[in-house]
Amino acid sequence: MNGNYFIIHGSYGNPYKNWIPWLKTELSKRKKDVIVPHFPNLNYQRYDNWSKILDAYLEMGCINENTTFITHSLGSVFIIKYILDRKIKIKKIITSAGFNNIYFDDDNSLYESFYMANIDSKKIDMYVEKVVSFISSNDPFVSLEAGSSFADDIGGLKVLVHDAKHFNNKEFMELLKYI
Repeated sequence: MNGNYFIIHGSYGNPYKNWIPWLKTELSKRKKDVIVPHFPNLNYQRYDNWSKILDAYLEMGCINENTTFITHSLGSVFIIKYILDRKIKIKKIITSAGFNNIYFDDDNSLYESFYMANIDSKKIDMYVEKVVSFISSNDPFVSLEAGSSFADDIGGLKVLVHDAKHFNNKEFMELLKYI
């Protein structure tokens, strides 16, 4: 069975923002099967709502041991928690600007349901063959310390990208090396 790729946006995101359309195009050029779900934001941005959307893909068999998840921001902790909750074996997770248990200046109820307070995120290695975490040296939302701590918690390779801010660029060339 060929592998597929899910690109998971973060809070306030969608499939048409930042580097997501660019990456979908790059992977499609390489004849890869790419799925970019659109998750609800604001009033409906909760872990259970986002999970329902992925559950449909899981039930169809689209999420399996050959799946790679590529995530941005809140999408990173969402996927880690989802994989651990559902005990799904997959091939790879690539996170960018990942975090857990950070409190922001906006409405923290948008994030709290995603956080893993009583879940051992280090167990992710039981379900994922490879983990890569991209961290920015100057992210205005996720400090270097918070991003590094998240990457340490989920294990795997940690990749520091200088001056990438919150990885909101239209392209993310460094990512292609780890696909």
